[in-house]
Amino acid sequence: MNWLYKARKRYNVTILNYMVTCNHIHLLVKDDSCDCDIPKFMQLLQSRTAQEYNFRKNRKGAFWEDRYHATAIDTDIHLIHCMNYISMNMVRAGIVKHPSQWHESGYFDIEFPKKRYRLIDYATLLKLTGFESIEELQKYQRECIKGTIERKEFMRESKWTEALAVGSETFVAKIMDQLNIKAKTRKISRSYDDLILSETEIPYNTIFDTKNMALRLNNGYF
Repeated sequence: MNWLYKARKRYNVTILNYMVTCNHIHLLVKDDSCDCDIPKFMQLLQSRTAQEYNFRKNRKGAFWEDRYHATAIDTDIHLIHCMNYISMNMVRAGIVKHPSQWHESGYFDIEFPKKRYRLIDYATLLKLTGFESIEELQKYQRECIKGTIERKEFMRESKWTEALAVGSETFVAKIMDQLNIKAKTRKISRSYDDLILSETEIPYNTIFDTKNMALRLNNGYF
């Protein structure tokens, strides 16, 4: 958590939602820089976390299991879907019964907004999701999570952890154009209101043009 805050302060990356667990981290971010700060942001977070852990445990060797995976997320309802999926992470894992019980998360930070040492940029989050106030967002978040739990929708959705892009048809076409993805290697599918772009030949840490989009970053460690 400490290095997540420091990385946010050092680079021009806006955190919209997050989940820090005992063996992985999920981030929903927006890159506001001109030269794409997300790779540098992730490098700092990964390297310093690994150094501190190895020093504390008096160990050597790899800490992170793999490179981070980045998925470009459209704004509005697609962004909200992704936020709720991240917030439900520890409920799906059976660790807690409700997201509010896991304090190292964006759900908790939205329910109980911080004035100091905050990770989430509330103003940017409201702008991207279309809500006029934090109270509106809190109410919608509670209702969505309540419905998800009541319907027992605890299944893992690979689109948030493996896809290249999730969003509208126009958004997905834009990402395809940016990445110059060829028709023979792309895969497009649909899940509810989300169009999903998959591409196995594109590296996990592909650089996106992050204007008017959010990126979901997923990283696991030992």
